[in-house]
Amino acid sequence: MVSPSKEHLEKHYEDLSEKPFFKGLVTYMLSGPIVAMVWEGRDACKTGRSILGATNPLASAPGTIRGDYAIDVGRNVCHGSDGVESAKKEIALWFKPEEVQSYKAAAFDWIYEKP
Repeated sequence: MVSPSKEHLEKHYEDLSEKPFFKGLVTYMLSGPIVAMVWEGRDACKTGRSILGATNPLASAPGTIRGDYAIDVGRNVCHGSDGVESAKKEIALWFKPEEVQSYKAAAFDWIYEKP
């Protein structure tokens, strides 16, 4: 759980800095702590975005995080990287290298087929 600075959030969302909602987005993100995390696994970005739901919560399926817990697009509850390159950039922005742990979970062989 972290409480990032305004500058940190502006850096995270710099690709949206010219959008009219940018200032409100940063203000909203400053309104409370953030639970930052890294997910790994096959197609983690694609799968993670499926779990999160559509950016517009009203277009999100029931059972997704946004579909169940959000209403307005400006308050869509969570963020997920849109691809591997974005994820690498965002992980580097939010975590020190030693803070990201990778390990083989006990259930790994039950979840993944051997190549």
